[in-house]
Amino acid sequence: MSNDAKSVSSAYEAGLKGAAETVAEFHEEQGALKKLQHWLHQTPSAVPMIVLVVSVIVFGLLADNFFKATTLSTILQQIAIVGILGCAQTIVILTAGIDLSVGAIAVFSSVLMGQMTFRYGIPAPAAIAIGLALGSAMGALNGFLIARLKLPPFIVTLGTWQILLASNFIYSRNETIRSSDIAEKAPALQFWGQAIQPGGVKVLYAVFLMIALVAIMAYVLRNTAWGRHVYATGDDPDAAELAGVPTKRVLIQVYALAGLFCAIAGWVMIGRFGSVSPTASTGQLGNIQSITAVVIGGISLFGGRGSILGMFFGALIVGVFEMGLRLVGTDPQWTFFLIGVLIIFAVAVDQWIRKVSA
Repeated sequence: MSNDAKSVSSAYEAGLKGAAETVAEFHEEQGALKKLQHWLHQTPSAVPMIVLVVSVIVFGLLADNFFKATTLSTILQQIAIVGILGCAQTIVILTAGIDLSVGAIAVFSSVLMGQMTFRYGIPAPAAIAIGLALGSAMGALNGFLIARLKLPPFIVTLGTWQILLASNFIYSRNETIRSSDIAEKAPALQFWGQAIQPGGVKVLYAVFLMIALVAIMAYVLRNTAWGRHVYATGDDPDAAELAGVPTKRVLIQVYALAGLFCAIAGWVMIGRFGSVSPTASTGQLGNIQSITAVVIGGISLFGGRGSILGMFFGALIVGVFEMGLRLVGTDPQWTFFLIGVLIIFAVAVDQWIRKVSA
């Protein structure tokens, strides 16, 4: 029997000689639309970049003064505060959260800087440092409530938005510190309102700060372990924890860093507007403006996908629409109308792109 088995085995092996060794493979033919969907999934900032280029071309054709250097400089100056708040909102939304308190933190931080200087006589640089630290603490409180107590980010930040706005008015006693007083006694508070004028075009220091923060965070999110942890926490927190990512610590760090960015935006506000005012509109509108820039910028509200460069493009799109429609001479309400359309379009595109990963 053993000889028969050996002969059968030898015959079987001989029959296999020359046979293909690869396993069965299945290839799915992809059409142009499917390839576009995959490319957009790999490059989330592509859609806002395309919208921005188209918007610039359209308004450049409709308005004669649009392509002037002063116009483009004005757009950058107008989005400086929103762009910095957008940095805060971006890292939060990448973790599948949301921060409705960014505007309130910014205004309260600016008030703290001003009041510490003028009410308590603290030197302006020290007051700025304290304001930045307190802004970070406000953000860290949001992160603690969300990460440790498992409270929904929307509810937590909605509550802290109200608390911080009320604290801002109570602490400041509704007092506005005038621009002339700041310029005389604490010019460091107005630092980011200074400008250079290459070729006669005014460019605020705040614009360079915004671009620097966007560039730094783009590098951090893309090239560091912490950045990958942020994306992992937003994409699938349970899987991230199983992979060893300290998701709770990451959340607290993200919200604390967001608070720091908001405090920086508060310092920029003093330079941009000149005065320290507890009634600054950023406290009410900063959260909506930052979320708008993030959503139009192609960052998924479900977390784990998007880039901070897309947020920058989103903020630029809003600035271009506001300036372009103003130069064309249309009703300002069209700005809100078109931005609303862009928000819905951006979310629809995000849902379509997410089907790739599904």
